[in-house]
Amino acid sequence: MGTFPNVDGRAPIHIFASSKSWIEGNSTLQLEQVAGLPGVRSVAAMPDLHPGKYGPVGCAILSERIHPQLVGSDIGCGMGLFELDIAARKLRLDHLAERMHALDQPWDGSVENALADADLGATAFDAALGSIGGGNHFCELQAIDEIVEPDTAARAGLDRNLAYVLVHSGSRGLGFSILERALQGGQPSLSIGSDAANAYLADHDRAVRWAKLNRRIIAERTGAAARAALRPVSDLAHNMVECRQDAAGDVLALHRKGAAAADRGLVPVPGSRGTLSYLVEPLADMQPEALASLAHGAGRKYDRASMHGRVRVKKSDVARLERNPFGGIVVCGDRGLLAEEAPNAYKSIERVIADLVEFGLARVVAKFRPLLTFKKGQSSAAAGGKRDKSWREDRR
Repeated sequence: MGTFPNVDGRAPIHIFASSKSWIEGNSTLQLEQVAGLPGVRSVAAMPDLHPGKYGPVGCAILSERIHPQLVGSDIGCGMGLFELDIAARKLRLDHLAERMHALDQPWDGSVENALADADLGATAFDAALGSIGGGNHFCELQAIDEIVEPDTAARAGLDRNLAYVLVHSGSRGLGFSILERALQGGQPSLSIGSDAANAYLADHDRAVRWAKLNRRIIAERTGAAARAALRPVSDLAHNMVECRQDAAGDVLALHRKGAAAADRGLVPVPGSRGTLSYLVEPLADMQPEALASLAHGAGRKYDRASMHGRVRVKKSDVARLERNPFGGIVVCGDRGLLAEEAPNAYKSIERVIADLVEFGLARVVAKFRPLLTFKKGQSSAAAGGKRDKSWREDRR
């Protein structure tokens, strides 16, 4: 672990990544910039660290002030893991791939009832409920590849024969509008307890709940396509801020940007669409410098623009990109997105997990292999729409 001490007024930075991990130089420069922001006391960087628009992705920041830009525009974005009551071997993946195209269409359920059940009021963005969004968001059907900690897996109710759904999505345009409003206020940071901070936190908390509901609806739509009911296993936001009191009685803001909360149970940590994903258990005695946070995925190795030069997406290449090494299917009708999200755009998930284990932050409970990854059924041009803005802040 690299630790940058408090220098020139900057808060200490703790990097939980080994020398074997790929950490881009620009992301460490961004860490130093974040450490110098008003009120920042400590920064924890995970092995999936990579540059973002407003600051690095894959880190947690503890501060005396609230910095909305450090949460970003996709407030509440996170990972939801759900178990289906159908055996993975019984899934007809070719048929499911066709049915999953329904995720490109508006949800036909009762938005009003769903919002009421989640104790949410109506917003201008509710038509997007049940949709994945762009960028690195996805919905993936998975099967358990290996159970590493049988006792922990049993307590979580995992069944190695059943199929699972992992959903990565957020608050769509709702979170984007909240950040825009906060930045237009002209205050780059907010004093905890002030009217402006309270207003932002109220909007933020609604977006977090909205994003969680969104993941649940996406999973239910996937379960319906598979003719199966579902059970939630874990759902954690990794773009969020929460205020908490420290041992000295000070109220501080813990920001997580691409960092999963490690104080709420098991944590899904996905790889790329061509690798295994992991379910890990945070360790109770993890170092306090980690700020109760873990990596949220593999993290990007190459930015989106450069991937268009690294991956060919001619017609002859598409068939190869639409399969994963496990024989599973990738549904992505947008060739540009297919290139941007190619497996080699991401770091080694095995290395990221190894760092979490070696630094005593987590242990592996189970590994999941991808059966069917849904990104987008048709291209943006074919759909007559624009790319979702909520993911543009980072380079994942």
